[in-house]
Amino acid sequence: MNQKPTVQGIPRPLVKLNQAFIVISVLLALLTGLHWFLALPLAAGLSGLIFGYNPVIRLSSPLLTKERSAYVLEDPEQQQFNQKIAVLCLAAGLVSFLAGWTIAGYIFTIMVGIAATVAILGFCIGCFIHYQWRMYTYRRKQAELHK
Repeated sequence: MNQKPTVQGIPRPLVKLNQAFIVISVLLALLTGLHWFLALPLAAGLSGLIFGYNPVIRLSSPLLTKERSAYVLEDPEQQQFNQKIAVLCLAAGLVSFLAGWTIAGYIFTIMVGIAATVAILGFCIGCFIHYQWRMYTYRRKQAELHK
């Protein structure tokens, strides 16, 4: 029986759309002062981490004009790592604003906005951090083996 192999990975246009959703939400929150806008990408990110269902990515999937395999596919493990960082910063920003810690709110919110913008432009800060962490753990294991 010939079954089509399942395509692993997330098409890059969907990843970029999710990043754009984060940037737009951050800008709306900062420009309007309505910090609840941060709850939108936070909820989508939490849903992706907890249930494996990111509504931004799922709802935008029909917009793909080619087969999934025709796109550059992003590593799901890497994207989960990146999403954890984004969720942490969005949650910290939203909680900070709600608690009246305005400076902390701006710091966390601007950090996630800059990271998502830079990722759209082609450099993934989360990927860099993930790679450095994996190299650190690899070197540490190697040093343990050679003691």
